[in-house]
Amino acid sequence: MRKISVLVGSLRAASINRTYAKALGKLGADLFEFDYPSLDLPLYNEDLWPDPPESVFALKRSVEAADAVLFVTPEYNRSFTPATKNAIDWGSRPVGQPSWPGKPAAITGASGGAIGTAAAQAQLRSIVVGRGMVLMGQPELYYSFKPEGIDAEGNFTSDKTREIMRGFLEKFSAWIEKHG
Repeated sequence: MRKISVLVGSLRAASINRTYAKALGKLGADLFEFDYPSLDLPLYNEDLWPDPPESVFALKRSVEAADAVLFVTPEYNRSFTPATKNAIDWGSRPVGQPSWPGKPAAITGASGGAIGTAAAQAQLRSIVVGRGMVLMGQPELYYSFKPEGIDAEGNFTSDKTREIMRGFLEKFSAWIEKHG
């Protein structure tokens, strides 16, 4: 079974993106083994490389052991989150030992707004490609989060939503097969 490192860009315990990511994981449990490394990392500082915190190694291990990376990003002020950028920066180091190049990747995100995380995802795409990941361009997936859209057990409640989400996961599986 393929392993996916799921990078949830929100650090909040009650994050809608964490809830969304876990629902995707439940829906795609027959396709992938999902790992959710913490992005609660110190702000990137190259001076820390002589003795980096364990959380940095945990992130790098998750990404390097995975067959692909799934970014699940909120949108903060029309952009992706500082936690996501910080994780990308840590994963791109030390020089000569980046975790990202060649990894198949996909991006999605949830927002309470009508346009989902379109602006955040657009900006994140350029960074992901710039780090050498092989980004799935289509389908794009923006989830307009409603509290009733995911039940207490972590399942999508709408048949149509499940169909769309499942389609995304199946396309990602095919993408990994082709580019992994």
